[in-house]
Amino acid sequence: MDSITGLASRSDAIGRLNDRCRQGYDRTARIVVTRACLDALAGETLAAQAIAQATLLQAIRRHRFADGDRGRDRGDFLVDGVRVYFTIDCYDRNFEFGSEDPADATVTCRVLTIMLRDDL
Repeated sequence: MDSITGLASRSDAIGRLNDRCRQGYDRTARIVVTRACLDALAGETLAAQAIAQATLLQAIRRHRFADGDRGRDRGDFLVDGVRVYFTIDCYDRNFEFGSEDPADATVTCRVLTIMLRDDL
């Protein structure tokens, strides 16, 4: 296998693992919604915040990536007129350092962060 084919295969594997994270199938993944994002979409009540979180997760699960975006690790979309961004970062199993091999689910934990532009 040449190096270009190897990189493409590795990027595809990372993309599939990121899809599992976005779809809620990765039990080791963490999901973080910034306070500013939650405040922009929800009122003060717990019910409104829960609805906003469910709406965000639904939008992320339905997000369509551009053709050729193999890593599928970031994106943005509109929710109730608010532009929301997300990113998936890969860490070691202790969440201390970046993962040495994001294509290997046995050594990588993912963090899906949902935020506003000001949170970037």
